[in-house]
Amino acid sequence: MSEASFQIGRAVALVSALALALALERQRPHARLRISWGTNLGLWAVDVVVIGVVCGACGWTTAQWAAERRLGLLTALGAPAWLGTGVAIVALDAVAYFWHRANHRLPVLWRFHRVHHADAGFHTTTALRFHPGELLLALPVRLAAIVLLGVPPAGVLVFEVVFGAANLLVHGNFDLPVQLERLLQWVFVLPALHRLHHSRERRELDSNFGTILSCWDRWLATLTPTGSARSVETGLPGDPPGTRVSLGRALAQPFFDAA
Repeated sequence: MSEASFQIGRAVALVSALALALALERQRPHARLRISWGTNLGLWAVDVVVIGVVCGACGWTTAQWAAERRLGLLTALGAPAWLGTGVAIVALDAVAYFWHRANHRLPVLWRFHRVHHADAGFHTTTALRFHPGELLLALPVRLAAIVLLGVPPAGVLVFEVVFGAANLLVHGNFDLPVQLERLLQWVFVLPALHRLHHSRERRELDSNFGTILSCWDRWLATLTPTGSARSVETGLPGDPPGTRVSLGRALAQPFFDAA
């Protein structure tokens, strides 16, 4: 697989996930929202340019580099590619969970991550609302995990597609049927769980850190159970309800606003 094929495959999968999330929001909306289209899509556009210049498909490139040198735990154990891909999804999701918790615990990381939480409207485009500084700080952690685990290049593609699609869907402003939601929440993070993570209440904000699997929060006592019936006021604690942030302010927020 070439880098171009990797980029195209990932883009097609994520656009499809975005379309699905928007369709579900239209068919089963959770709440009426004022959506920060300009800020959310503007940050996404900046991120695409910054990460494209700094990294590009560096996860896939790093995995290929490590595979050529026989680096990493999975390689040392002689794991077949299919097993390495499955392990990669679970292990890298766990890494993302711990990194997410660190973003809430460490003040320097929270300065950047709170740009994501400053969206007063919880919508699938909130999944695109990250400060480029946060993504750059996360790069060394993600690349180190890929090398140490020995994730195969195909595993990186599958993980980034699954993780990216999950990220778009868990930020969706839609409800699921009650029985289906109760069943799926035993394994997966769903919008109701992640919506509570965007609560203006600090105790709820500091819970439900998972993106794909809900087991990390359950096993490590950071799970706050909830369901689609629960109405959640989202946004940053301390900000007036419904606060909207411009693209310029969002980009400047980590450097000038108090954490």
